[in-house]
Amino acid sequence: MVDAAQGPSDEPSGRFGLRLALWYAAVFVITSLAIVLLTYRLLASSLEERDRQIVISTLGEYSQRYAAGGLRSLAQAVEIDQRSGRQERLFVRVVRGGSETVFFSMPPAWSDFDVNRLQASGDLWEQVLSESGEARLEVATAALADGTLLQVGKSSENREGLLARFRTVLAIVGMVIVAVGLAGGAIVTRSTLQPIRRLISVVRDIIRTGKTDARVPVRHERDAIDELSALVNEMLDRITTLIRGMGDALDNVAHDLKTPMTRLRGVAERALQSDDPNTQREALVTCLDESERILAMLDTLMDISEAETGTMRLDPRQVDVETVVQEVIDLYEETAEDKHVELTTEITPGVVVVADPRRLRQVLANLVDNAVKYTPSGGRVAVRAGRDGADVVIDVTDTGIGIAAHDLPRIWERLYRGDQSRAERGLGLGLSLVRAIVLAHRGTVHATADPGRGSTFTVRLPAERQSSQSASITRM
Repeated sequence: MVDAAQGPSDEPSGRFGLRLALWYAAVFVITSLAIVLLTYRLLASSLEERDRQIVISTLGEYSQRYAAGGLRSLAQAVEIDQRSGRQERLFVRVVRGGSETVFFSMPPAWSDFDVNRLQASGDLWEQVLSESGEARLEVATAALADGTLLQVGKSSENREGLLARFRTVLAIVGMVIVAVGLAGGAIVTRSTLQPIRRLISVVRDIIRTGKTDARVPVRHERDAIDELSALVNEMLDRITTLIRGMGDALDNVAHDLKTPMTRLRGVAERALQSDDPNTQREALVTCLDESERILAMLDTLMDISEAETGTMRLDPRQVDVETVVQEVIDLYEETAEDKHVELTTEITPGVVVVADPRRLRQVLANLVDNAVKYTPSGGRVAVRAGRDGADVVIDVTDTGIGIAAHDLPRIWERLYRGDQSRAERGLGLGLSLVRAIVLAHRGTVHATADPGRGSTFTVRLPAERQSSQSASITRM
């Protein structure tokens, strides 16, 4: 079964590797051959230009010789050049009257060129092919002062021979380039795909075993593959954390729902067994209270989910912080008095924040509710608010039981209850909702605590409205 599972994964990977290798080889070979062909063209053009420059310069020199000393001087110059080897082998001819050749000089090896086919028409350049067609005699013509035509030419035989040898070398180089391209493509592809294959192997093992503790090796080369590996590892870390958190959350949900559901069932059974209308009415009231508690838990979970996924509808506007704080204080003032807990405020006048007022009240209500709930009789809860640069900072401080160090990092988790005894009635969702709403407003919230002496919750919100504030959320 393992081979069957691996086969479909290995086959696409192999096809992708083959395509990548072929693409690399094709690009390498085409680019290299283009450079080689360009080099050949430049060499051929340079050699042709060199031959023409020799012909033109010699034609000019001989024209001056003829002008200075006539045909005899020209013939002497040609003879001296050929004997001394100062000039390359050249064809030289002087034509009068358009057809009468009065001087002719050409190397014997060029006898397969039919120079009679030259028109001697005064055109600058003419060409005559050899009988074998493998070389050309390129001839330049100049009209002299007395109407005589002077022709100087050079064979392309040496140039073609050099280019033929160069083409042979290029053919060998081309084969080497193809071999290097294919080998390089295979090596580069293997090196590039190795970390991807390791990633595939890790993901396949996770799918096969269901265990998310495997991690992709990171090469620390700071390339795209390393970044992908690091992101996959981070994703696996979060998945592992979420799975662990889901297990804890399910335990808490089971614990928190079991009691109201059991009470609902018990009250309903007693009401069915009783014929007393008052008992049945009390049972209905109790059932409503428990159902309200369950609905509150589900509504809060929905709010948290919407905030965390960026779908929570916010209505941001300018809100006077002092007004919102006072509304929350008025709401919990009676509860605090019943517990003999002092509620105080210290708000900088005129502090305004751009936020959804209903959600901001929800945040402060949860924080104040927690503070009052876990502060013993005779304690104090203080709410402070003011500006800190571009932010508005709200602190809720209490002198209650505080938070244990091992509980502090987890208080923002859904359904997590630091009070494992459930001595205080609650859903374990208040702080999760606070964090989700604050993050939806592009703010931050954190807590500090001293067990046995109290805790402080600090909410920091941007004073000015940010773009896309109502539609996005920062994930932690």
